[in-house]
Amino acid sequence: MQRATGKANAWLLCHLSRYRLLHQTNNHQQLLQRVEQLAVHPFWRLAPVRFTLYAVASILILFIVTTPMSTLPQALFVLLLWGMAMIIGQFKGNLANLLLILLSAIASTRYLWWRAINTLNWDNMINLTLGIGLLAAEIYIWLVLILAFIQIAWPLRRPSAPLPDDKTLWPAVDVFIPTYNEPMKIVRPTVLATMNMDWPEDKLNIYLLDDGRRQEFKTFAEEVGIHYMARPDNRHAKAGNLNYALERTQSELITIFDCDHIPTRSFLQTNVGWFLKDPKLALLQTPHLFYSPDPFERNLDNFRRTPNENELFYGVIQEGNDFWNAAFFCGSCALLRRGPLEEIGGVATETLTEDAHTALRLHREGYNSAYLNIPQAAGLAPESLSAYVGQRIRWARGMIQILRIDNPLFGKGLSLGQRLCYFTAMLYFLTGIPRLVFLTAPLAFLILHVYIIHAPAQMILLYVLPHLLHSNLTNARLQGKYRYSFWAEVYESVLAWYIARATIVALFAPHKGSFNVTAKGGLIEQQHFDWEIARPSLVLTGLNVIGLLFGIWRLIENPANETAIVMLNIGWTFYNLVILGVTLSVATETRQTRNSHRIPARLPALLQLEDGRVLEAETLDLSEGGVALHLDVPADGLLNQKIEISIGKTPTILRCSARIVRSHEHQIGLLFDPLTLEDEARLIECIYGRADAWKDWVTDRPRDRPLRAMLDVLRTGLTGFHRVSYVLLRRMVSVYTQGHKFLSWVYSLLPRTPNHLQSRVDPP
Repeated sequence: MQRATGKANAWLLCHLSRYRLLHQTNNHQQLLQRVEQLAVHPFWRLAPVRFTLYAVASILILFIVTTPMSTLPQALFVLLLWGMAMIIGQFKGNLANLLLILLSAIASTRYLWWRAINTLNWDNMINLTLGIGLLAAEIYIWLVLILAFIQIAWPLRRPSAPLPDDKTLWPAVDVFIPTYNEPMKIVRPTVLATMNMDWPEDKLNIYLLDDGRRQEFKTFAEEVGIHYMARPDNRHAKAGNLNYALERTQSELITIFDCDHIPTRSFLQTNVGWFLKDPKLALLQTPHLFYSPDPFERNLDNFRRTPNENELFYGVIQEGNDFWNAAFFCGSCALLRRGPLEEIGGVATETLTEDAHTALRLHREGYNSAYLNIPQAAGLAPESLSAYVGQRIRWARGMIQILRIDNPLFGKGLSLGQRLCYFTAMLYFLTGIPRLVFLTAPLAFLILHVYIIHAPAQMILLYVLPHLLHSNLTNARLQGKYRYSFWAEVYESVLAWYIARATIVALFAPHKGSFNVTAKGGLIEQQHFDWEIARPSLVLTGLNVIGLLFGIWRLIENPANETAIVMLNIGWTFYNLVILGVTLSVATETRQTRNSHRIPARLPALLQLEDGRVLEAETLDLSEGGVALHLDVPADGLLNQKIEISIGKTPTILRCSARIVRSHEHQIGLLFDPLTLEDEARLIECIYGRADAWKDWVTDRPRDRPLRAMLDVLRTGLTGFHRVSYVLLRRMVSVYTQGHKFLSWVYSLLPRTPNHLQSRVDPP
């Protein structure tokens, strides 16, 4: 040990001298590289070094967090902390991330300590009660923040594991496609894509699991040559459907695809290698990517420009979970090893989130999980906001059910990291009540004149601003292009009322609630405002508008020494109104009339015209109904021509007939003629099945910039109020029109001189 420590110290001194030389020569890039090398050196893994650093850091952090400061020292401390964050932010790598996490944790913990010790008014019961309520919500947010930092501090970023060249060593795979009430148009592409997967034919068995027991599905399965399986009842919903198939199949590996999740050809070859590399691996999860916009993306018109809610989980959180061997099973686009799954009794049936519960049980038995962040399948997002909210209610209720029934903090088999990852995921779904508290907290002062934070306005700013700024800066750094600043509050505010009710019920009655299938593939014929789903947001908006009016009145009437605190609460209320404005904008459902979505794709194509000419082209986007192309020559005179199109050159992926239905300059749009089953399978491969189909789906998106994100949220919030004002104006006009018609009808009932007698009345 002494010899190893001596070598490490010599290495450290040598490199410190090099750092001084680099600093003198201003070689910034090499300095960054040396710092990274220093951070990962084995010296830090020595037990005496690690525990000494832990002890010193803990004492120092405790001192910083608990030391009281007056206004000027606190202001200087804020500037020092922010300056350190700005300097550290110039460095790349996980070491800089960890330091930013540390600074953010210090700022947030110091704020929370100050709130608990110095800002509660113990002399007034109303002030104290409301103050403790707000403090409890802030403690919840702080706990989620710290646990999330631990969860994603060091993402694993696992690569794909190669398969052996000898295909006889590849395992057999059963593919399960569970269905219930989904239409054939959604299920059909998924089945054809699974049949196209590159895997030995004798080792690939595809099962269409039909809980709807429909003859149409059975006929289709027989037509394409896959197994059809229907059970006599629907007990335990999707989990029961999977378990029924599990008992009647035998391959070593099981792959599960929701019926709208379409895999690429390379799905199995990309993912199976880890099962050969790790005999204890029981689960491998891949991302859920959605090629259609969810209600936020469609109604706000920011599809693929602003990350959706799922991208944070699949882009950041799951990689963090993987570091702790705690990657979750998400119900689809995943592989499981049959032996461990049978050992735990199959897919869990006690909760609504059977996928996460199944992963928890596998981890309790000592099996490993993996997450491979390579998109190899894509599906449909919920079309309407009501369907989206319903899906999240099910997730929230299910995760709280697990918390009550099989709490990950207790019981056998889990490491500390696994316990924290599972607990963080479940704790997140309790965000409903704290979010409602934050959306109404400033009204306590503005309307009731209650000081829920009993402190001067300048001290509130000096403590709360570091907490907010550092947490936003650090999250922007860690989450990158997978979640933009301030959008988390938007998602939470839309769901707050609904998941608050669901989670409260689940906490006290964990066995209540039934599984519901999220509707996919529907159409929205007309733009409309969803008054029912927006009702909580409308009520909260009305309360905050009233609070804002009270705030303006208090600026005029209250004494001058309260001006700062009034302005602070007005600012808070204005921010709440901006967030609520975005939620109202989301509730304005825009039209969705496409039966098939366009998928961007750049593929070479050849067009054979009726006159025998052959034109070279490149696809712009593809759908199951047609294709848009760019020609090297002008498209004059091509409209309505019947053509033969070949997509792909070496080899040709698809060749079929089509008709030109749109042309403009160098671009044309084609409508495919009815396709044979074989051509349909090739088209599905062109659109969804290429190995690189989703490779660049989010890579061209810029990283999070908090100021830009704040302006984007502000603009969207104002748009929401404009939309609601327009809808209300139309309703007022409609009410006026109907009222005018009603009054005219009433007037028509009044007694009057008959028309045939009016002419007999003598003029005056």
